Amino acid sequence: MSLSLVLIAQAQDPEMLYKQAEKKFEKNDLAGAKADLTKVLKQKANYKEAYLMRGRVRMSLEDFYGAIGDMNLAIDLDTTYADAYNFRGLAKYYLGDNESSIEDFNRAIQFNPEYIDAYTNRGFAFYDIEELEAAYFDFSKAIELNGKDANNYFNRGVIRTELEEYIGAIDDYTKSIQLDGNDADAYNFRGVAYFAVGKMDEALADYNKSISLSADDPIKYENRALAKSSVEDYKGALEDYSKSIELFPDDPDIYNLRGVIKYTMEDYQGAKEDYDMALELDPENPIYYENRALAKTDLEDLEGALEDYSISIELYPSDPDTYYMRAMVKLALGNKYDGCLDLNTALELGSEDANAAIKKSCK
Repeated sequence: MSLSLVLIAQAQDPEMLYKQAEKKFEKNDLAGAKADLTKVLKQKANYKEAYLMRGRVRMSLEDFYGAIGDMNLAIDLDTTYADAYNFRGLAKYYLGDNESSIEDFNRAIQFNPEYIDAYTNRGFAFYDIEELEAAYFDFSKAIELNGKDANNYFNRGVIRTELEEYIGAIDDYTKSIQLDGNDADAYNFRGVAYFAVGKMDEALADYNKSISLSADDPIKYENRALAKSSVEDYKGALEDYSKSIELFPDDPDIYNLRGVIKYTMEDYQGAKEDYDMALELDPENPIYYENRALAKTDLEDLEGALEDYSISIELYPSDPDTYYMRAMVKLALGNKYDGCLDLNTALELGSEDANAAIKKSCK
C-alpha cells in the first residue's frame, strides 16, 4: 500500500476524525468541526460522543433546534447520558423554554449528582422564571462542589441582591473579587449592594474600580451618578449621567435623571431640555411630564406646566401629587374653581398637602 493511501485511510478513521473535529472546535472552526463529525457519524452511527459534540457545535452556530436533535440521538443511545441532558437543557434555555430546560437539568443532575455546570445552568433557568430560592440553592450547590470559581459566588450574589439580602450579597461579591480581581461587574454589583445599605463611600469606591476596568458601560456611570447625587455631589453626578448618555444616547430614563440633577442645581432650562429628550424617546411616561411641568413652572411657563400635568394625569390618573401640583398651577393662573376640584381629587386619593390647601384657597 502506498503512503498516500495509508494517510487517506487514517484520515477517514472515525476516532481520528473525532479528534480532528475536537481540535477544530477548540479553534472555533465550527463549519470544519461539524463536517468532520457528520463524516464520523456516517461511519459510526452509535457514537454518542460525536452526537454530543456536533450538538455543541450547532449551539455555537446558534442552531439550537439542530443541537436538540443531536442531543436526542445521543440520549436514544444512552438514556443516562448526563452531558446530553445538560446540553439539551442549555439549548432549550437559549430558546427561552425554561421549564423544559429545567427538566433536562434535573435529569443531568439525577445521573451525575456532582455536575456543577448543570446546577449552574438550572440556577439561571430558575432565575429567569423568578424562582429565586431555587436559584439560590443551585448556585450554593455549585459553590459547595467548586469553591474556587468566582462566577459561582457572583451568581449567588446577584440572587441575594434580588432577595434584598445585601450583606450576604456583599460577602459573595467580595469572595468573587478575591478569586478574580479583574471582574468589573463584580465591583459594580457590590457597589449596588453597598448603595442599598447606605454605604456610599464603599459604593463609590467600587464604582470607580469597576469603571477603571471597563469604561464603556453606561450602566456603571448611571450607578455612580446615583451614589454621587446621594452625597450631594451634583456636579459629579451630572458628569456621569452625561457620560452614560454619550455611551448610550437612546435611554430616556438617563435624560430624565440628568434633568432631575439639573433641576436640583436650579438649571431649569437645562432640566426642561433633558425632559424634552426623555419624552421624545418615551412619550408615554407620566413621570417625565410631571418633571417637565415642574421645570416649566420655575420657568414661569404655567400654561405649559398645566398641559404637562394634564397629560401625566391622563396617563396615570391615580397619583394624588400630580392633581395637587396641577391644582397649584390652576390657582396661580386664577382658575380657583378647577383648582379646588383638583385639590378635592388629590385629597380623595390620599394627598397629605391637599387638606391645608383647600382650607387656604377653597373657602
